[in-house]
Amino acid sequence: MGTQQKLRFAIFGNIYQPKKSAGIQKILSCLKEREASIFVEREFFEFLNSGHGLQADVDRIFEGDDFDADFVISMGGDGTFLRSAHFVGRKNIPVMGVNMGRLGFLADVSPMNVEAAIEALYSGDYELETHAVIQVETDGQPLHTCPRALNDIAVLKRDNASMISIRTVVNGEHLVTYQADGLIVSTPTGSTAYSLSNGGPIIVPQSGTLCLTAVAPHSLNIRPIVVKDDSRIELTVASRSHQFLIAVDGRSEKCEEGIRLTIGRAPYGIRIVRRRGQSYFATLREKMGWGLDNR
Repeated sequence: MGTQQKLRFAIFGNIYQPKKSAGIQKILSCLKEREASIFVEREFFEFLNSGHGLQADVDRIFEGDDFDADFVISMGGDGTFLRSAHFVGRKNIPVMGVNMGRLGFLADVSPMNVEAAIEALYSGDYELETHAVIQVETDGQPLHTCPRALNDIAVLKRDNASMISIRTVVNGEHLVTYQADGLIVSTPTGSTAYSLSNGGPIIVPQSGTLCLTAVAPHSLNIRPIVVKDDSRIELTVASRSHQFLIAVDGRSEKCEEGIRLTIGRAPYGIRIVRRRGQSYFATLREKMGWGLDNR
């Protein structure tokens, strides 16, 4: 790709971090210098222009998923990245995550390295990783939230309700009925998120698997289980309060007990931009402090 190529960038950002405006300005200036077309999500644009000292000079303001671009840039942490991926959906547009705060797994470009990262997009010196997306179908009550997740789909007890009972069937075969505060079905991408904090394993991206991790199970001999990602997972929840929560990449809503949830792989993935030669294991060591002896 020649450096004169006119590329289009759709930008999403974290609207809760006004202190990060210097890094944002740097990215916008860098794209302007290259005469890129800059599209910014309305909510982020209004945030930038509401007294944070930024006059974002952009080509277009868009809402939600009403955009087309060569690349999406997510400015924020992993939460912002998940939101960007949600709007990218099946568009197949590569997403680059610029981390404006603590180091993330998805948003892994630091603001210091952003010029080099954008240069790499123009020179083609990057790799694309396709990450699996999972979706949930409900028989009966339709969800108000988008039913697809890059990280995880969880069923959880509501507030201070007692634990819930989750009858779990994989490919038509009864696995177990969990008595727990919840159950997380995570992709490899989501294995370092909510699942990990509940004792789930770290799963290398592109390993073609999903993990079922219970949240505070009543029985101590319940352990996380990994299944192939073409599996069909059916969950039926019973609760004393007759309701439970379903959380799709953290977007949660209330459901009535008795409806059957079917979780499986979505027909598309999300393409994530990575620096060439970037190692997942090096990322793990760096971000999780593996092997560090703090004595």
